[in-house]
Amino acid sequence: MRLTKIETFATPDVGFVRVTDEMGREGWGQVSTYQSDISAAVLHRQVAPHVLGVVFDPDTGQDDLFQRAWEKEHKFPGSYMCRAIGGVETALWDLRGKAAGKPVATLLGGSPGKLRAYASSMKRDITPEAEAERFRRLRGEQGFDAFKFRIGAECGRNRDEWEGRTEAIIPEIAAAMRGEDVALLADANSCYAPAEAMHYGRMLQDHGITHYEEPCPYWELEQTAEVTAALEIDVTGGEQDCWLPTWRRMFELKAVNVAQPDVLYLGGIGRTLQVAKMAAAAGLPVTPHAANLGLVTLFTMHLLRAIPNAGPYLEFSIEEADYYPWQYGLYRNDPYRVEGGKVEVTDAPGWGVEIAPEWLEAADYRVSEAPAG
Repeated sequence: MRLTKIETFATPDVGFVRVTDEMGREGWGQVSTYQSDISAAVLHRQVAPHVLGVVFDPDTGQDDLFQRAWEKEHKFPGSYMCRAIGGVETALWDLRGKAAGKPVATLLGGSPGKLRAYASSMKRDITPEAEAERFRRLRGEQGFDAFKFRIGAECGRNRDEWEGRTEAIIPEIAAAMRGEDVALLADANSCYAPAEAMHYGRMLQDHGITHYEEPCPYWELEQTAEVTAALEIDVTGGEQDCWLPTWRRMFELKAVNVAQPDVLYLGGIGRTLQVAKMAAAAGLPVTPHAANLGLVTLFTMHLLRAIPNAGPYLEFSIEEADYYPWQYGLYRNDPYRVEGGKVEVTDAPGWGVEIAPEWLEAADYRVSEAPAG
């Protein structure tokens, strides 16, 4: 196989990627959300020159194709390279699935089917009472039986979003769902130093919450490990980490009980599979980060249908247009219908999604092509 053209359609919020091979077959992927126009520029400057026109065996050499791009750009080992490579890599999986007439989940060794989803709230500007009411409504309307809410302030240096909010929302959510046979999760988004993280972790434990995400600054692995060792609740993390040695260190320290890689922050399906294998060797489940309704959630759905150490649910954003206005109107066919608290990976080839033509027409367009001959 040989890629001959890479096109990007980007806004600052989200960017789609289309790849074409020498036979004219196409596939769609996505660079990571947030500053996606910058990721698209990195893609054309620092990824496309190293992957276009290169002959490779997709069954055995796909990962190496992108590893070579990493090596060629070894002075730039950070997040933007991951976000850019992920756009091409995920598009290649779609191309391969369409060529084989199979969903990506099947190419990965899994199968189509349903996944339990947890309703993931991004909001900190919501009162505890309003959040509890929203969860009750979504339980009734869409059948969710797992919910995640936010505590502390994002990278908050021990501060709350407003005084007393965390102390109020933990018992409020627990009381609202008491007797409902649901799982409850909380995300601190790197808010706390270890002592404060342990304090709130015990409060979460006492109220039946089972998942405690990113309690300490995510880059301070030793702090997170200290908290994990002190608590009974599952401490989770990893969404921000794109460097594989960091993941190895995380598992060596036993810093988390659940691994949460983000397919697009990390650099694609292949690198996420490497993290999943490391997690499996450490005896840990993988519940990836997928906090919006860009394609990252669909990629994660296919991944979870294939890996043996998949966690018990998929993260599913419940934010409406007032929070993520850009995540609406992206697709011609909606891949994210929730019924009975579950979503489904269909048997459609590739990712099984079509990008809305009108969205593409309005986005910033760039193209890179392999040299002639």
